[in-house]
Amino acid sequence: AAEGFAKESGITFGHGLEKNRYIGRTFIAPNQSLRALGVRMKLNPLKENIEGKRLVVVDDSIVRGTTTKAMVAMLREAGAKEVHMRISSPPYKWPCFYGMDTGTRGELLAANLTVDEIREYTGADSLSYLPLEQLLGSIGAVNAGFCDACLTGNYPVDIPVNLAKHVLEAEGTADGDDGAATLLDIAPVGSVD
Repeated sequence: AAEGFAKESGITFGHGLEKNRYIGRTFIAPNQSLRALGVRMKLNPLKENIEGKRLVVVDDSIVRGTTTKAMVAMLREAGAKEVHMRISSPPYKWPCFYGMDTGTRGELLAANLTVDEIREYTGADSLSYLPLEQLLGSIGAVNAGFCDACLTGNYPVDIPVNLAKHVLEAEGTADGDDGAATLLDIAPVGSVD
């Protein structure tokens, strides 16, 4: 995405951060302290490519903001004059219950803050997201069954949001129950207080 952005905008493309390929997705770590540590271990600023420059950083998403906030701070510590964030997805506002451990809406930055408040929280000079229509159009997914629940809150299967994590991650019990959940185990949408 960064190379495409550079080409379309006419801005010179370069690498400002070296990514440790042995550190996985930090936003799925089980707690905030591990997420913050993971970011510091994952990203290493290349000062010679950063110092004294105005930077546009392209990232795939902002979930809790841990990575973005740390990245902006590291770039500033390495001497960046300005840091402008461009996110190649719409704001991530809803938890994903289909394979990504993103917790609750309360943990998701875009579910609770405006774009300008997120910009301020992360310390970026500016922040822009790719609109949903452009994302879907760019991948040919308009009306193609693409799951955009984490962006829109429109889940393909009705799951009470306050129960969803427990339903889809049910654990076994001492009596030998393997914890497999079925739709019969949960209340219909709308009947949960």
